[in-house]
Amino acid sequence: MQLAILQNQENNMNTHPSTTKKIEKWLIRGHKITPLQALRKWGCMRLAARIAELRARGMDIKTKSITQNGKTYAQYSL
Repeated sequence: MQLAILQNQENNMNTHPSTTKKIEKWLIRGHKITPLQALRKWGCMRLAARIAELRARGMDIKTKSITQNGKTYAQYSL
């Protein structure tokens, strides 16, 4: 059981770098990104985690809370 969990975590870690790199390039080009956009563009279901990784690498990413139709979500930009 533990081996299966570790293998699953390793597989997940291998998929993050490419998605994280795509998000990084997107932001550097001056675009903004929301969780829904990230899901549609790259299939990224954990944008906040990818943003945290980029911040840990030293990127100064700003977060703006947007409320529309009673729902609040984050929008990230440089």
